[in-house]
Amino acid sequence: MTVSDKDVTGEDVRAVLAAEVEKVLGPVARPLVIDAGQKPFVILMIGVNGSGKTTTIGKLAQKFAAEGKSVMLAAGDTFRAAAIEQLQIWGQRTGAPVIARPAGSDASGPAFDAMTRARAEGRDILIIDTAGRLQNRDELMNELEKVIRVIKKVDPSAPHATLLTLDATTGQNAMRQAEVFGQRAGVTGLVMTKLDGTARGGILVAIAKKFGLPVHFIGVGEGVDDLEPFAAADFARAIAGRE
Repeated sequence: MTVSDKDVTGEDVRAVLAAEVEKVLGPVARPLVIDAGQKPFVILMIGVNGSGKTTTIGKLAQKFAAEGKSVMLAAGDTFRAAAIEQLQIWGQRTGAPVIARPAGSDASGPAFDAMTRARAEGRDILIIDTAGRLQNRDELMNELEKVIRVIKKVDPSAPHATLLTLDATTGQNAMRQAEVFGQRAGVTGLVMTKLDGTARGGILVAIAKKFGLPVHFIGVGEGVDDLEPFAAADFARAIAGRE
């Protein structure tokens, strides 16, 4: 059956596009499941500087606290004093203790301290921040691997989730980040940040197609509640301009 051009409306095209995008994104739209059998359930947050990592930790802490879970945070970004302070502010806001060492300390120190303390206190969830690191700096990736080894010394099954924050505005670079961090740190899921403009979402489709990593949340703004579970159908409609 052929359809003449005049019979196809812009809305028809958008509907087909939305359906195709949803086909790709549907399988990766999976919630972050916290295994209550793991105490603490350890979430390692990784990503490059400026990808919204520390803010995402604060939003997650808020979400888990609202669900009645006891949360602890570890300030593993020891390169930047500002990152430690930012995490401490989030800790105060969400009622989560923050384990930190002075800026410039070995990054694996706070991770070890927090692992042992969270376990001793019977915390439900421990979220460990790490320094923003470029995926092409080998020595920084080696350091991240060391942090993971230290975590495993305390609990061989941890980290139970390794979440990579990707800034949707970085385009193709986000593809490379997903690839390298996936190889070096065993990424289990993604948080896409800065998706307040739908035109930026195309890279998420490409990443989903290539890597098939679960997309747990999207960040749509700076507010504490601006972390939303990822919904493929809504996102596909937005990309196709059907909202």
